[in-house]
Amino acid sequence: MRPGATLPRSPAPDRAPARDRGDVVVLAVEAALLAAAVAVGAVLNHRGVGLHADAAPLYATWRPHLGWGTPAALLVAGVVLGPGLRWARTARWGPLLGAGYLAAVAWTLALALVDGWSAGLTRRLTPQAEYLHEVPGVTDVRRMLAGFTDRILDFQPDSWSTHTAGHPPGALLFFVGLDRVGLGGGTAAALACVLVGASIVVSVPLALRALGAGEAARAVLPFLVLLPGAVWVGASADGVFTGVVAAGLALLAVRGPATALAGGLLLGVALHLSYGFVLVGPLALAVLALRPSGRRGALLAGAAGVSAVVVAFTLAGFHWWQGYDRVVERYYQGWAADRPYGYWVWANLAALLLSAGPVVGPALRRTLLAARAGWRGTARAGAAEPAASAPTVGAPGRGAGRLVGGLLAHRRPVAPASRVRLLGPTVLLPAAAALAVIGADLSGMSKAEVERIWLPFVVWLLVAAAHLPAPARRWWLAGQALTALAVNHLLFTVS
Repeated sequence: MRPGATLPRSPAPDRAPARDRGDVVVLAVEAALLAAAVAVGAVLNHRGVGLHADAAPLYATWRPHLGWGTPAALLVAGVVLGPGLRWARTARWGPLLGAGYLAAVAWTLALALVDGWSAGLTRRLTPQAEYLHEVPGVTDVRRMLAGFTDRILDFQPDSWSTHTAGHPPGALLFFVGLDRVGLGGGTAAALACVLVGASIVVSVPLALRALGAGEAARAVLPFLVLLPGAVWVGASADGVFTGVVAAGLALLAVRGPATALAGGLLLGVALHLSYGFVLVGPLALAVLALRPSGRRGALLAGAAGVSAVVVAFTLAGFHWWQGYDRVVERYYQGWAADRPYGYWVWANLAALLLSAGPVVGPALRRTLLAARAGWRGTARAGAAEPAASAPTVGAPGRGAGRLVGGLLAHRRPVAPASRVRLLGPTVLLPAAAALAVIGADLSGMSKAEVERIWLPFVVWLLVAAAHLPAPARRWWLAGQALTALAVNHLLFTVS
């Protein structure tokens, strides 16, 4: 930390013991939730209830199998759990991020190739419901945008395919763009999803480091590499969506109006990839609140970037709100009309567990404990009398107790905004992601398939893993890898 800094920008390490009964309890709750979702889903499917998910709570079919990606996935997991985990603590940033990205690409491809090259990659994005089905018909982009909303509703001759109709036109334009530069077809599209999706291993740590949580970034990076949700990153368009959102938030975190403008542009693009990305708002606000300086300028630049993209699409003929209104109607023209809200509103959370991994519950529990301790400490500090000079906090990683003690000793009042920043990115970012997930779940517009749809929020939930005690991280990371391997070998997932 720079001399004279008054706010910590890296979380103190969690001092709770590695073996914590509370973590075991949360893990048991996760297991019970998953077992209930599987059992109830099986009963409902047997009774003919329209879940439209053979392996509920996942949108998949039961198909135990092995593939030539199996040994590759085991090898990647072994390297990350062994030397990779140790190296992440000491490596220089550039090589660490580069190696992390390559490992994430290898992990995602290996998982996809468990299903084979054709079924796992080449034909994954070519069914009639996918975007690639519509690419040959887009000969005039401006005309397509102007008439996009007229083709959203189903049961008309020129209705868009399911995925194209369910999203703004930015998603289709991504694949049209690939085709225009000579990267058309299922293989190129699938590889693009993998390469863009794996970039979260760079974006999320960069955001954390820019917000002063460098040690937390090192702790979280291996969990991003062995992300169980990589099963759906390779290959679905949601991998692209996840990478774009993460990159936009990372650019918002980096200092300078130009990077904030670029972040806003990417988030504006994200808003035209999925209507659900209005829920990225809490994450963007959390990032801006956590910036050490220039928050107002970054807010204005970011808002300008988002507005520029919205205006560009509007002038081209696509009106976001009109599209959303039509999508709600189209949503209930299909399977959503059959899928029971009473099951999916809680079974979605079981699907989330398989995408985020078993670490998410214990990590969020420890984050909640850290937030409570930090908030109480800053409240006591804020009640003290002001001192003549501003205090200086020691280097990050010295512990919450020393931070609070230092604040009390100097008797400096803590403003509400400062109290929020004192909680740190490893508290606020997972909290904002959890808020987005809750909003999506309760909306009724996310009934099933959330294991891939919520990936842009899952990666920020995993920031909470920084609160896990260092001795326990290897075991939790092994559990993450086993979750991904079990899902991909027992089921055939559908994008």
